Amino acid sequence: MHEKYDYIIVGAGSAGCLLANRLSANPNNSVLLIEAGRKDNNLWLHVPVGYFKTMNNPKFDWMYQLEKDKGLNNRRIDWPRGKVLGGSSALNGLLYIRGDRHDYDNWEKLGNKGWSYNDVLPYFKKFECQENGENEYHGVDGELKVSNLRLRRKIADLFIKASEEIGIPFNADCNGEKQEGVGYFQQTTHKGFRRSSYRSFLNREIRSRKNLTIVTNTHISKVVFEESKAIGVECIQGKGKSNQTILANKEVILSAGAISSPQILQLSGIGDDKHLSELGIKTIHNNPSVGKNLQDHLQVRMVYKTNTRTLNDELNTWWKKGLIGLQYMLFRTGPLTLSASQVFAFTNTSLDGSRPNIQFHMQPLSADKPGDGVHPFSAFTMSICNLRPESRGEVSIKSSDPQSLPTIIPNYLATDSDRQIAIDSIKVARKIAKANAIKDHILDEFVPGSSFASDEDLLEVAKNHSQSIYHPVGTCKMGHDKESVVDDRLRVHGVDNLRVVDASIMPELVSGNTNAPTMMIAEKAAEMILDDNNSSLTK
Repeated sequence: MHEKYDYIIVGAGSAGCLLANRLSANPNNSVLLIEAGRKDNNLWLHVPVGYFKTMNNPKFDWMYQLEKDKGLNNRRIDWPRGKVLGGSSALNGLLYIRGDRHDYDNWEKLGNKGWSYNDVLPYFKKFECQENGENEYHGVDGELKVSNLRLRRKIADLFIKASEEIGIPFNADCNGEKQEGVGYFQQTTHKGFRRSSYRSFLNREIRSRKNLTIVTNTHISKVVFEESKAIGVECIQGKGKSNQTILANKEVILSAGAISSPQILQLSGIGDDKHLSELGIKTIHNNPSVGKNLQDHLQVRMVYKTNTRTLNDELNTWWKKGLIGLQYMLFRTGPLTLSASQVFAFTNTSLDGSRPNIQFHMQPLSADKPGDGVHPFSAFTMSICNLRPESRGEVSIKSSDPQSLPTIIPNYLATDSDRQIAIDSIKVARKIAKANAIKDHILDEFVPGSSFASDEDLLEVAKNHSQSIYHPVGTCKMGHDKESVVDDRLRVHGVDNLRVVDASIMPELVSGNTNAPTMMIAEKAAEMILDDNNSSLTK
């Protein structure tokens, strides 16, 4: 590392890698990209189903554990987040979902100019390389490969037919004209390999740029200020090393994610003055909203035993696993190329065709929890989440030690609406399971079990058995109200030369998975940063 760069980007995840690509495209801009985790040279980071090996693995995962949550009957659950080049895009379930057009229109209605669906669509298209070709909604010239699912199972087709039977229309593209419907997911893979943000946006040619420096195993202690102007970062590279200060000529950009970005702000003196004072941190700007507005998708899992073969049958013997491994090594095909879920269904719990409020993830396999071995019987899984929960949690530091993980309070199922949607989503799942197209293939409801019938029972199911889908957002909220942390150009309120560019700026959680929306935020931010600094992509 040098002592000074034009731009310092903290976090080489979904946003940071794209941002580093765009800002360094101009050879006159020197860019430093800092990652706390390691290089992505482990095989399981590139095999699509590698998330079974990388999630909850301290080599690649921050290993966050939430506080006991009242809404989950005081359970504590884990939140895997990527600690490696590529961030969570190197660990995630590979699903390519943008959310609903109304999500972004609502962002603009909240006062965020330039963030409507029509405004952000060009940025989605810019980084996308869509296998199905270019059209009004999709691009083909970008770096992120978006591919169709190659492996399909009979039980998945039956699930689609059953969903149609109860009124959920087939939809070949939930990222196109409308989101509502049921169909097969697309995934961020190419020729049998995962396409993380690092592999997509920082390939060998980009990494060879003389004006781009990428460092790993480097932990940020804080942003350094000169009065209210961000002038650099204080960091530790490697274990047992002393702090060093790296200066930024133009801007410091936090792309560390919805947990680490507010943590770094608080460590740097931007947060609740009272809380910072208790920890001995000098306040640069008093903003109690830093770390608030935390939102996430909570999923209720249901497992159905079947008399039709599923992937469980292919994964239950060592010799079959060996054949699957051989198939992947020779042809880059087979079950090892699968995303975490294969079929989506976006619908409203009323089933009346109105805007979807729940999302199904259907998998033609089952296990007690992600990473465990599959069940010793044929089965499939339905996971259902509330797309736009009202509940809000928070992230806060518990010490001035930058190596100490923050306190995370999710506050799940805190409102009547969230609890009712959890109950109703299970009822919709059972309607699908009872549809003529699939009911004769189902032996019984293994999880939670048909004995859970009343609304009170179903709420207890949600409280006792639901898990996160790992979509935390909102902790550095974009806006112009007192609850916001950044403005609609992602500049941190109250200081200069500091931005946040990642999922933490979302004022409201998008209706779907968050990887692609986070990349869109970075694509749009790159243009704004260059405009504000009188620069351009190339000169």
